[in-house]
Amino acid sequence: MLSRTTLPRQLVCRLPHRSPSNRPLSSTSNRHASPYDQTIPNLKIGKTTRVIYQGFTGRVSTTNAQQSLEYGTNIVGGTTPGKEGEHLGLPLLPSVRKAAEQLKPDATAVFVAAQHAAGAIEDAIEAEIPLIVSIAEFIPLHDILRISSILKTQSKSRLVGANSPGIIAPLGTCRIGFQPLTCYLPGHVGIIAKSGTLSYETVGALTRAGIGQSLCIGMGGDIVAGTNMVEALQLFENDDDTHVILLAGEVGGRAEQDAAEWIKDYWKRVSNPKPVVAAVGGVHAVPGRIMGHAGAFVNLGEDPSEVKIKALESAGVITVDHPTKFVDAIQRVYKQAGKDVSTLKWNGQSRRSYHTSSRRIRGPSNMIQKRGLHIENGQAKKLLSDKGIPVSETEKKEADQRFLAITVDRSERRPAIIASPTTASGKVFARAKSFPYDYNNGPDQATVKAVLEQLHMDAAPPAAMATTGKLLQTLVQIFKEKEAYALSTHISGTQDGSVVVEKASFSFDDSAFKSGKRQGDIFALRDKSKEDADEVEAEQDGIVYVKLADPTANIGTLINGAGLAMNANDALVAYGAKPTNFLDTGGKATSATVEKAFELILRDQRVKVIFVNIFGGLTLCDMIADGIMLAFKNLNMKIPVVVRLRGTNEEKGQKMISESGLPLHAFDSFEDAAKKCIELAG
Repeated sequence: MLSRTTLPRQLVCRLPHRSPSNRPLSSTSNRHASPYDQTIPNLKIGKTTRVIYQGFTGRVSTTNAQQSLEYGTNIVGGTTPGKEGEHLGLPLLPSVRKAAEQLKPDATAVFVAAQHAAGAIEDAIEAEIPLIVSIAEFIPLHDILRISSILKTQSKSRLVGANSPGIIAPLGTCRIGFQPLTCYLPGHVGIIAKSGTLSYETVGALTRAGIGQSLCIGMGGDIVAGTNMVEALQLFENDDDTHVILLAGEVGGRAEQDAAEWIKDYWKRVSNPKPVVAAVGGVHAVPGRIMGHAGAFVNLGEDPSEVKIKALESAGVITVDHPTKFVDAIQRVYKQAGKDVSTLKWNGQSRRSYHTSSRRIRGPSNMIQKRGLHIENGQAKKLLSDKGIPVSETEKKEADQRFLAITVDRSERRPAIIASPTTASGKVFARAKSFPYDYNNGPDQATVKAVLEQLHMDAAPPAAMATTGKLLQTLVQIFKEKEAYALSTHISGTQDGSVVVEKASFSFDDSAFKSGKRQGDIFALRDKSKEDADEVEAEQDGIVYVKLADPTANIGTLINGAGLAMNANDALVAYGAKPTNFLDTGGKATSATVEKAFELILRDQRVKVIFVNIFGGLTLCDMIADGIMLAFKNLNMKIPVVVRLRGTNEEKGQKMISESGLPLHAFDSFEDAAKKCIELAG
């Protein structure tokens, strides 16, 4: 059976407890510097950064460009294939190469639909544009893997994204992305965040406290990111305008643990290091579920959020459970150091200038949907059998099996083979090694030999070695041709000295199908009748809805943004609340979307109160308020609703709620709202 919402068991096994500083898998890669590392300084944007737009004449791109121009961004033109002339009073050119030649851009904003985004990014790389910012969600994973393999070989272009809100320099009044501009204040705090809405919540809290920001980088929520946390840290270390660094992470990948390792080294070699504060969402994420963002899940050999938090804390990083607490953490750090926190607000004495530097860094879519289709044992083994791989009808004891898988090494930004000589519970990944390989060329002979050695098969009979080699080659082929993100197998020896597959579980990227219109044969296997009907229905309205299992839970949640939703649920639990669901309305929620979300939540008989927590970026707070009142009218709602609206049009939305005459409880403070939810839930 193929399920769209539940990951295979191998993806969700919890690793044995270990020191947070240790890697979950030993790797054959030593993470040598690549030419791409030379592009880190390209992230330092500012007032004179020359920006172009790809997809310049599109409706969304046009509106965004107008806002960014008003903010002060130095937009010098843009491109639309087949068009030439003017747009918004600026040059419009038919190709990126022509724009690069005539406009001499330092950065490009890629406002191109997901199915065409990879081609647009590649055009920008070929034109050697220093900074490429890709905002589109649902770009097929293998398109990004191909782009990543190109980026590693060059030293001119740096990518931010994809699935990113972009990058903004409040200190330099330069925005390349779609951040809500009213939230930002010039100052001296640098931010790197996986989640857009979580970064807005962070910035909003800082700005209210008079603490300004120097540079905010959206890492993005996809499996593979063009710029990661370590690269942002390297930039911030050498940025004189950044005095404090904030990290906003979430479940999935090793970015936060890689950051912790870098920070440990940074604080050893620097006499006066910059303070680092972090928040990591997804502590209470549902194991085996993709929590809104494409990359928000625990993949093969990865650790859950609580292990990431321990890693950061062991490195000396202060961690908080909600972005509104970043302010208190910064104030404590500055008080202990005898510093004045008011110095983090811009004093008008310095401005960012030209964004590209030749010096080296010192020191080490359209609709929200869950991603990932999962083929369980029977169908996965049939795929292998059809390619001539021996599979068993029955399964042997785990003690007689070995583990062989292919997945994505997010830190390396390329595929990796994972091999373990055992499948025994709790020992699979403790004894596993990861072997990253080139996406385009596949694993070389030395890598295959090392994998066989790791499986303890280097001295096996020739038939066993040959069959294992063929299986590995087949997995590599399926991974690339069918656009998978995790293929795992359990294998064992046979009496005739060969090898057979005992168990298999395959996961595929559904953006290849949804955005790229590829892999129809795989996705035709989806059986929606085996999935939760409410969650399938939510998907049709652009809502990511995941029911939580606790029978005593009683607080329904309605939140915009995957990272913010995960973090809000974590914080609610920390206050003693029990959420019944994870629900992300998406960054472009409308009043109709909100009404549909209420309808889904109200079907759950456990719900005694609903908590609405919205940070308006693209979503407008007054539109959300209208949706809440519409829901009360159309759904004949009887239970109380606690509402917290922040961001774009927040005052208008809050006024609509307070004057509605409905049983709505409006709050500005997250803590006060959470406590009210608990009180109302009884």
